[in-house]
Amino acid sequence: MIDDQSRRQDKTDEPRGIRVEVPSDPPSGDQAPSSGLGAGEPVSAEGLARLVAEKEELLKTLVRLQADFDNYRKRMERERKEAGRRGAGRLLQEMLPVLDGLERALRSHDNPVYEEYRKGVELIYRHLWDTLSKHGLERIAAAGKHFDPHYHEAIERVETREHPDGAILEVVQEGYLFDGRVIRPSLVRVAVVPEGTGGGRSSAQHHPVH
Repeated sequence: MIDDQSRRQDKTDEPRGIRVEVPSDPPSGDQAPSSGLGAGEPVSAEGLARLVAEKEELLKTLVRLQADFDNYRKRMERERKEAGRRGAGRLLQEMLPVLDGLERALRSHDNPVYEEYRKGVELIYRHLWDTLSKHGLERIAAAGKHFDPHYHEAIERVETREHPDGAILEVVQEGYLFDGRVIRPSLVRVAVVPEGTGGGRSSAQHHPVH
């Protein structure tokens, strides 16, 4: 009796209706569900053409932006250099009276008593001129040249038959160039052949004395 009851009890303890299912292998990459971006799906000819057109348009935009940036960089560099030249030109122009004063001092003291003084002034003058010329200052050639209104300014016209018409007789004040531009014209006296001598009229006569 006891054994029969024990067997019946064991049967009632067994779990009822429980099923354990083992999942099958996950789908391979080719069978993975779509992400919604068209992965794994064939691209139509129309879609491919649209992608190619978009790519070309992006490349054109990139090239245009690169060209615009290069032009901007070059323009800024030109403006920076031009601003630097203008600043240097103003500084050199302000230094010209100092150069003039030293030149006058050298011309006015030929007395041997002032020889040591002259040597000191000449040393300062040469040092100043070397410094200014290194920064682009150039002296305008005027002595012995023909009058040129672009570089020379006639302060006096001297009638003479001993010199060609328009010849520069004397440089009263030196003129200077900076960066190829006149920052101060040479002040000169110009020869003018008197009328009736066949020499013609001097070009300096067409430009009034300032």
